[in-house]
Amino acid sequence: MPRGSICAKIVDWDESISNKYVVIFSRYQGKLLLSRHKGRDTWETQGGHIEQGESPEDAAKRELWEESGALKFTLEPMCMYWAEDRVGGKTESGAWGAIFFADIEELGPMPESEMAETRQFDTLPEEVTYPYITPRLYERVRDRF
Repeated sequence: MPRGSICAKIVDWDESISNKYVVIFSRYQGKLLLSRHKGRDTWETQGGHIEQGESPEDAAKRELWEESGALKFTLEPMCMYWAEDRVGGKTESGAWGAIFFADIEELGPMPESEMAETRQFDTLPEEVTYPYITPRLYERVRDRF
């Protein structure tokens, strides 16, 4: 088995879980809003690492703005997921992530960050940055788009 990160499980929201990441599925004008990293040709949700002392919700708000320019939005916690890095079929490491849904009312200019652009989609495209994780997580929120 090749090296790769997979989504090993998805659970309902649980405040007792310590998360390392946040993932935000964003709706803007009724469509899925994804971002493209400057160094890639694929699309991804907004999200990233939770910084020391930061709550998952605060991290989600920060990452959403940094990676989309979202100025006015509502944010809803959805669920959590366990992702693991596998090499040769064996788990090398793993971490929990918190999944949020954002309904964006207003986008401002894209802040200077690692993201090059955003684009709206009717559904999740095939060209996603994390193909073993994002489609599984999208199943939990796709009825919102």
